[in-house]
This record gives sequence, structure tokens and C-alpha cells, in this order.
Amino acid sequence: MKLALNHFSIRTTNMEATRLFYEATLGVTVGPRPAFPFPGLWLYNGSHDDVANALVHVIGIDLNDPEGLKQYLGERDLSSLKGSGAVDHIALFDTGLEEKLSQLRKSGIPVRERTVPVIGLHQVFMDDPNGVVIELNYPAQEKTALDAKLKAQG
Repeated sequence: MKLALNHFSIRTTNMEATRLFYEATLGVTVGPRPAFPFPGLWLYNGSHDDVANALVHVIGIDLNDPEGLKQYLGERDLSSLKGSGAVDHIALFDTGLEEKLSQLRKSGIPVRERTVPVIGLHQVFMDDPNGVVIELNYPAQEKTALDAKLKAQG
């Protein structure tokens, strides 16, 4: 058996901020979603023709009518929805470090970076509007090349 990440879901009372964050940071786009009995969005990485590309499922919490969500996915205490809870972070592989860092700076999204040389990985961490930690992983040689470019530019 070979496992791969299908999607991750974020419960939120602020779907708009959550959508904007993931569109800006991951480049995903809103696509088709089944008519569940609660508000939400599916954000796709690639073609909207394949639900396997629906990487982020945003689960909206309607404070005025939470019954559909409670019946479908169960009730959760709103105070437990801040941060990553028991999940420490969600990590994704990516390429194009220079472009991504530029995009994040322009969007005003603060990041934390570190390189793990022993495995050749450069990590970029950020927090979504709900406090969930997102980690983007790049080949460490992209960071080395970017540092050399910046140094040459003075």
C-alpha cells in the first residue's frame, strides 16, 4: 500500500480570510464542492475536473445554524479550533522558492525559514488565519542558489 495526502480540512468561522490565505500562499483555486449541509469551499491544486486535486477543504461554521455541520461531522468546541490542535503542522513539497518568498512578502505573510542540510531540505513555515501551521518544503539547493544571487547583487 502506498499512501499520499488526499486533502486537509480546516474548520473556520472566517471562510473568506482562509480562502484568501490559501489562494495567496499555495496558489490553489476554488472549485466544485458537493452540496454538504454546511458552508464550505474546496480549494484545488490543478484541474477542477478531478476531485483528487481538492487539496484544502474549508469547513465553514455558521454560528446561526450549526446543525448541518454538527450532524455531518460532529460538534467541536470553537475554542479548540484555534491553532493546529493535536496536529503540529501540514507540510507540502514545492519548487520555486525565490518566487514563493517574493509572493509571500508582497502578500504581507510572515514566514519562518530553516534549512535541514542533512536531508537537503529548506523549510518555510507560516500560520494560516486560523493558526494552523503550514510548512512548504523546497530543495535546499534552491536556498543556496538564492543566497548566492542575493550576495552577488550586494
